[in-house]
Amino acid sequence: MSSRLAVVSGGATGIGRAIAAGFARDGHRVVIIGRRSGLLRQAAAEIDPALVIPVSADLTDPGQVERAAAEIAGLGPVDVLVNNAGATVTPPSREGLAGLADAWRRDLDTNLITAVLLTNALLDRLRRPGGRLIMISSAAAQRGGAGAHSAGSYAAAKAGLHGWAFGLARQLGPDGITVNVLAPGYIQDTEIFHGQDTPEFVATKVADTLVGRAGTPADVAAAVGYLASPEAGYLTGQIIGLNGGAVLGR
Repeated sequence: MSSRLAVVSGGATGIGRAIAAGFARDGHRVVIIGRRSGLLRQAAAEIDPALVIPVSADLTDPGQVERAAAEIAGLGPVDVLVNNAGATVTPPSREGLAGLADAWRRDLDTNLITAVLLTNALLDRLRRPGGRLIMISSAAAQRGGAGAHSAGSYAAAKAGLHGWAFGLARQLGPDGITVNVLAPGYIQDTEIFHGQDTPEFVATKVADTLVGRAGTPADVAAAVGYLASPEAGYLTGQIIGLNGGAVLGR
């Protein structure tokens, strides 16, 4: 069994669960972190209870992040940290700029601040050399967001990961730690669209691609598996699109 330790935020469902399952198949110990303790325990039991460790925490709360980091510290150095937690938020609960500000702050907290807090809490625990830090962003951060309620707050929050990751890559490179961002396009079987992915919606997303299909959580997990591997030690400071050609590389 591998002694490597991976930490995956948002690891109970969708993309995060697929990433955690991929690590477990490779023999890694995996910590999955999220707010919903029941789903975390269920995911751990179904993936591999001998390897997957559920840790419940609201990653927008500094105190809960500190508690989670202290729990993880007892498991040894962290070889891989995948900041996957994120979601689009509900529309503003009230009209006007105050409601819009609330919605934007929730999106920034959910998609950017969660990663900032967890990464900084575990920064001293990352293995040196050989650590892997991976951010899960979105194609929306590359081409702009759209939405009746946000006018792009989700895209803006995810784009915030990009500049921050560049700085971390410069900071951590001398320690032998790589930092990369994976920006998926439309991925089916996730909670991010809140049940709005009608057949018409899916058809539009698929039509945007060059390969004629939607992405899957397994596609994302496979890409993360490479970024997390020892073989990826010369790849750092990159934004990697995983979108079927819907957004071309630059």
